[in-house]
Amino acid sequence: MIFLADFSVIKPEFGLFFWSCVIFALFWIIVGRFAFRPIAEALKKREDDIQGALDEAVRTREEMAKMQAENEALLAQAREERSRMLREAKETGDGIVKEAREGAKAEASKILEQAKLEIENQKKHAITEVKNQAGQLAIDITERLLKEELKDKESQKKLVNNLINDLNLS
Repeated sequence: MIFLADFSVIKPEFGLFFWSCVIFALFWIIVGRFAFRPIAEALKKREDDIQGALDEAVRTREEMAKMQAENEALLAQAREERSRMLREAKETGDGIVKEAREGAKAEASKILEQAKLEIENQKKHAITEVKNQAGQLAIDITERLLKEELKDKESQKKLVNNLINDLNLS
């Protein structure tokens, strides 16, 4: 026990110091070969894996941003296409309505023209009919008058002479 009584942690002896350093150096070399290298390699591998995952995340984020921009562009294009199609449909509808109106106006004008022509033809036919009936009536009346007045031969000769004289004077 005396040996332990002389022991001081603050002031170690040279032998203890030497063997402690030798054991520590051997321990450091053994741990360095068998523990530090695999730990360092594992840490390096882990660091590379983390960096690869971060790079992949950045690349994925960029792709997502690119895809989102493409989706927005496609959506804007689809909206523009829809707007253009609606505009074309409206223009086509307006054109069809305008064409139908013009066709209806032309048809109405044609029907009106035909009606006017028909009315004019009917009017001419009616006037001709009235003239024919008036002429026939005048002939019938004249015929009856002449029969009454010219019953005898003497009045017939007198009428013929008057008509001849009138024709010569005109």
